Amino acid sequence: MLVLSLASVLALVGALSTSLAAVAVARQRAAAVADLAALAARSLDGQTVACDRAVRIALANGGRVLACRLEGEQVSVTAQVRPPGVLGGLGSASARARAGPTAR
Repeated sequence: MLVLSLASVLALVGALSTSLAAVAVARQRAAAVADLAALAARSLDGQTVACDRAVRIALANGGRVLACRLEGEQVSVTAQVRPPGVLGGLGSASARARAGPTAR
């Protein structure tokens, strides 16, 4: 009985650890998607053209763009990525990135 209980606890800890790792990976993927989309959008002129490029880059990298804004020479992109498997049904990870010259 003790062995069965210990095995159950270990299985639960393993499942929890795997879930936390999947969420952390999704967060990092969202940050990477936002960075790539912002950099791609920054290379183009015009809100529509730049944000269309950001959307295509995000989709190609397994994410989607929640918001895209071109303000002067800066582009701000918010991207979202869903974790794989069952966790994807529970929520998503999002990140924001900006590309353009730094403020002086």
